[in-house]
Amino acid sequence: MTDSGEVFVKRGHAPGATAAEAAGLRWLAAAGTVPVPAIRSLDQDRLVLDRVPAGRPSAAAAERFGRGLAGLHAAGAPAFGAPPPDGPADAWIGRAPMSNIPVGDWVSWYASDRVLPYVRLAVDAGTFGPAEAAVFERACARIPASAEPPARLHGDLWNGNVLWDGREAWLIDPAAHGGHRETDLAMLHLFGCPHLGRIVAAYDEASPLADGWRDRIGLHQLFPLLVHTVLFGQSYADQAVAAARSF
Repeated sequence: MTDSGEVFVKRGHAPGATAAEAAGLRWLAAAGTVPVPAIRSLDQDRLVLDRVPAGRPSAAAAERFGRGLAGLHAAGAPAFGAPPPDGPADAWIGRAPMSNIPVGDWVSWYASDRVLPYVRLAVDAGTFGPAEAAVFERACARIPASAEPPARLHGDLWNGNVLWDGREAWLIDPAAHGGHRETDLAMLHLFGCPHLGRIVAAYDEASPLADGWRDRIGLHQLFPLLVHTVLFGQSYADQAVAAARSF
């Protein structure tokens, strides 16, 4: 608690982690569509943020969140893989490394920067063998082309990174980068979210999703599932392999 309100203090788990998160928060805030906590201070290993008031999710807040998320994505990014303007190329998603290097083509970027690096880490850890690695290589060869422009992604949009204050949904802990907007929505579907149907309906009304987007949920869940496989091991490995076979 400070004289100007409650704060939340985060310690960096690796060099540059707090700077990367702060850059992501500033980039999301600049869109002006979904609230994020204000940054009070930042140093090499500590990030101090306003604390989000606790509340309950509501249908009305979920609909506002859906429309706001559509607006956030529409704010755009310079390229797939682009970091926030003042963010590092070597960033993090949770405690896993994440490369933010701009690439023009969605298909090659998603394969080379969001799927295969984590497959290699899982192979090195002994979680995947050659047969499982081959499943992901074949999946990468099937990634469909997309006409979607690079979206401004939260990047780690699971339920735990959406906080509700009773009126609004707030975003915390981003792994922000330029990517495909369906990836954020796929993360929400992976771990569930209160009033998810209303969120998606409001999003689709504000910014209609491309035909067949539900059929591509497994494709976009490859990224978070592989990250979880790297971080937590075998408990997510089978789910990641199943997602690779789902599209």
